[in-house]
Amino acid sequence: MTRARWTTETTPLPPHALAWLSARVGLGDPFTPAPVQAPPSALSEDAFTALEAVCTISVLPADRLGHAGGLSYLDLLRHRGHGDLPVPDAVVVPASPEEVSEVLRVCVEHDVAVVPFGGGTSVVGGVEALRGPKDAVVALDLAGLGSLVSVDPVSRVAVLQAGVTGPEAERLLGEHGFTLGHFPQSFERATIGGFAATRSAGQASSGYGRFEDMVESVRIATPAGEWVVGTAPASAAGPDLKQLVIGSEGQFGVITEVSVRVRPKPNGPRYEGFVVDGWEAGVELVRTLAQNGALADITRLSDEHETEVALALAGSKASVVTRYLRLRGVRNPCLVILGWECRSRSATMSSLSGHRVVRLGRAMGASWLHGRYNGPRQRDALLDAGVAVETLETATHWSRVSQLRDAVREALLGELGDAVVMCHISHAYETGASLYFTVLVPRDLADPVGQWARAKVAASEAISRLGTITHHHAVGRDHRPWLEHEIGAIGVGVLRAVKTRLDPTGILNPGKLLPL
Repeated sequence: MTRARWTTETTPLPPHALAWLSARVGLGDPFTPAPVQAPPSALSEDAFTALEAVCTISVLPADRLGHAGGLSYLDLLRHRGHGDLPVPDAVVVPASPEEVSEVLRVCVEHDVAVVPFGGGTSVVGGVEALRGPKDAVVALDLAGLGSLVSVDPVSRVAVLQAGVTGPEAERLLGEHGFTLGHFPQSFERATIGGFAATRSAGQASSGYGRFEDMVESVRIATPAGEWVVGTAPASAAGPDLKQLVIGSEGQFGVITEVSVRVRPKPNGPRYEGFVVDGWEAGVELVRTLAQNGALADITRLSDEHETEVALALAGSKASVVTRYLRLRGVRNPCLVILGWECRSRSATMSSLSGHRVVRLGRAMGASWLHGRYNGPRQRDALLDAGVAVETLETATHWSRVSQLRDAVREALLGELGDAVVMCHISHAYETGASLYFTVLVPRDLADPVGQWARAKVAASEAISRLGTITHHHAVGRDHRPWLEHEIGAIGVGVLRAVKTRLDPTGILNPGKLLPL
């Protein structure tokens, strides 16, 4: 039952990348990971027996450790022996929605906490095995719910079980000539249920929409009973309760099936690279595309710091590109990646005509596409090199985009010192955009956990004054302190009321989403 931390191999860092990192920020001293032991299971014999009668269950240390937390930088540190690692007391693997409901019934009866577990890719503490006031906690692994239930080619609607991974969804839908078009950076391991539970956004969301835009209906197992929300493409039958379930992060129930809108597989997708001179010019370009209805499916603007890293990692090609840009009068290059799968390229190119843009061509676009999932793959290699690497994200209106970027950079650099803080616009809308930050800094050997924890708090404080605390990573455990500031005390009360109705004994995912 043991699950690998990633389904793909770790990508090593090339020598020139290590050399650049060493020159730019320095490398921390590598450390030997301390062996991590799973504590004895606290699950009672009666609860174990009752769960064993329902589905597969394991209390083996390897299985429990494999479901201990997600893939944040702090999670990776904890698995290397730094900081406290919450470990579930057992792992249960139901094979059907009915078995999920039965697992919840047993856990209510024995007062056992339940943490729904899809791909385990949360970077905000969303799948930490917190037990709250309960004596025991189980990880409910949805890998057994891995089927394509149905496809309606006329309506272009498919029903997928919650444990289907991103690649498997594309394979299953591809057999019918369709694509979901949802490609977040966690795509290789994340699941359909996880996409719905966290209001995920994919790299091509400008074309296909965010995940909540794709969802037609949701089947959810709750301690109060099974609930299906969503019956038509649109409805005026009161508030949209489907949107209450999407983004609920396992607080209200366990998502078991999701009905999604699908699209025909694209013929000949195209990706290209461009450069603008300076961040402000790039922001203006993306805003124009968004407000003209001319965004590419993938529209991504990197600031000068992220562009510097991208060119440095390009190796020998970097000097050629840099010289070419200087000849074109570009002094502060900011890379723009545009990709078309279902939208019109001509509309985008027409809107570009009024801006000073240097075209780098399809090779740069293909290079981005080839490395689009390298971030998760390279994190262990960076840790081995003594480099702390972490991401955070937010969104705000266009009038505040640069102010928010500067405030977060200042907060991070104030805590971390000489770090590389990169930023890009990852998703654009008519009224604003998201900002995605990546941080590289030599790891503090004395207190690596505190090093990032302090920086994350500082950045979150800056974010909460100017934007949303999370655009697509969800609230989890990490962002709870800032949720009430964003949705108000009344909003928190509404969520608590729903929680009480659906999960009256509080077994579901303790310590996540809802502020303490």
